[in-house]
Amino acid sequence: MKKKVLIVFAHPEPASLNRQLVDVAVQTLQQQGHEVMISDVYGMGWKAVFDEHDFPTRADPDRLYFVQESGHSYSSGRQVADIEAEQQKVLAADAVILQFPLWWYSMPAILKGWVDRVWAYGLAYGYQGAGNRYRYGDGAFKGKRALLSVTVGGPAVDFSPRGINGPLEQLLFPITHGTLFFPGMDVLPTHAIYGTARITAETVAAAKAAWRVRLEHLFEDAPIPFRPQNAGDYPDTHVLASHVAVGQSGLLAHVSHVEMARVPAGADA
Repeated sequence: MKKKVLIVFAHPEPASLNRQLVDVAVQTLQQQGHEVMISDVYGMGWKAVFDEHDFPTRADPDRLYFVQESGHSYSSGRQVADIEAEQQKVLAADAVILQFPLWWYSMPAILKGWVDRVWAYGLAYGYQGAGNRYRYGDGAFKGKRALLSVTVGGPAVDFSPRGINGPLEQLLFPITHGTLFFPGMDVLPTHAIYGTARITAETVAAAKAAWRVRLEHLFEDAPIPFRPQNAGDYPDTHVLASHVAVGQSGLLAHVSHVEMARVPAGADA
């Protein structure tokens, strides 16, 4: 069945491995019959700073309260054009792929700025005016798939279960669990290519091949089993019930049965 896939891409170099992976994704997905949309945030000259200029018609001209102004702009249909255009892409997409290099253990600032501005109140949070009722598994993006495709300069061993940097899935938890699962997306295990600081042509070819295989299963692979807020594990919608994840705390307690340090097959190149 034909699907729509949005690729949000963040790298300033047109010849970068990240750009090559985007090209591979477009070709692979289109060969499967899917429609592909691309948001090249550097190429678009995306305004990364979330500020007063995003609210041309203010609810409160005296004090800038971002939640209030974001909700007011979204609900009244008075958002600036670039934000609204990106929201329409996300809403139309069946899957969203974020393609980026790992910079200081997270996404590039321009991509974070894309999220800050596009994830409006009333859409990605505060859905249906119900506060926190629809979050972590519910919300406007429920039913959509999400995948991080990340290039990593360091070797895979540094991101192994006892590696000095910590497991990659735990480092990216704020993005996978927060940015993507919070508004309802089904988030797939991260696809990572390690050792890109000293990558060879042979390794690039292998990485592209592995990426093609991964994309062929974009709508089949099982998502990370994050615990939904409204399925009973969080009786007060804030804290895990005492009988859930007994003896666990921290990030791992919020995943029902996955080893966060696990790297999906074919992801390491």
